[in-house]
Amino acid sequence: MTSPVAALAARLTSSAAEPGVPAEPSEPVLLADRPSGTVIRLGDAVAKAHPPSTDAGALDARVASAAHPSLAGILLPPRPPAAVSRLPDGRAATLWPYGLPVDPASVPWEAAGTLLARLHAVDPAPLGPLPPAGGPARAAGTLARLRATATDPRHAEARAAVERILAAPVVPPSATALCHGDFHLGQLVRHPVPDGSWHLIDVDDLGLGDPAWDLARPAAWFAAGLLAPEEWHRLLGAYRAAGGPAGGGAEEDPWLRLDGPARVLTAQSAARALIRCAASGSSPDEEDEALLISCLRIAALP
Repeated sequence: MTSPVAALAARLTSSAAEPGVPAEPSEPVLLADRPSGTVIRLGDAVAKAHPPSTDAGALDARVASAAHPSLAGILLPPRPPAAVSRLPDGRAATLWPYGLPVDPASVPWEAAGTLLARLHAVDPAPLGPLPPAGGPARAAGTLARLRATATDPRHAEARAAVERILAAPVVPPSATALCHGDFHLGQLVRHPVPDGSWHLIDVDDLGLGDPAWDLARPAAWFAAGLLAPEEWHRLLGAYRAAGGPAGGGAEEDPWLRLDGPARVLTAQSAARALIRCAASGSSPDEEDEALLISCLRIAALP
């Protein structure tokens, strides 16, 4: 194995030797190795190496929040010791319990909606100072990467629409809530395995912000025709039934709150598709095309 995978494995092995922490099998399994982080599993434990650009202070606050009792049953808590450590290459590393990911054939939309509503209802004051939730910053970062990518003449019109949407200002929320910052189905796991309750994972973008951003990605999928209406309404219905503030009241049109962030998340997903295609020399797939068409439609709106 090469760093940081070997370093993560060593970190997990050393944590297993600490008092009160059960020993783990000796063979680590690589779960992910992307710019957003490297993740390995060792038995019922997971270690993550965060990107080199990670703000150490912000990550400390986010990990500490995940361990707070007010988030029990909502966010998967860090594995003890609940602290951020450093790998030899300087990257921050965190330890977590392993959770069973979502089966695409049986998506727990109701659980997802309820968890988001519960997260948004948590009073952030006892958690201590938290950074802004990552949604808007992630969109801005995607726009910067797209502008640094060469334009494919075949996608010039769609790219212009994507850039226009991402560059447009979004009206800030009237209230600030505790938000996940990067919600998608990969952020749901069952713990304990195999039939525990559902939890949210990944605190890299946890913080204060507009809760509509946490619903914006599935809303964008729905608007682009990539998420079936019944699935969207299962998610939104559970969120609203649990009192989620971004869903509006029973008689309120939820799109009054969701429209702006959903437009941005549509463009962000489309921008990532363009960046990926430019890097690989491939053409947009069917899902990518649906997002690009949505961006053209959004950009044409008054």
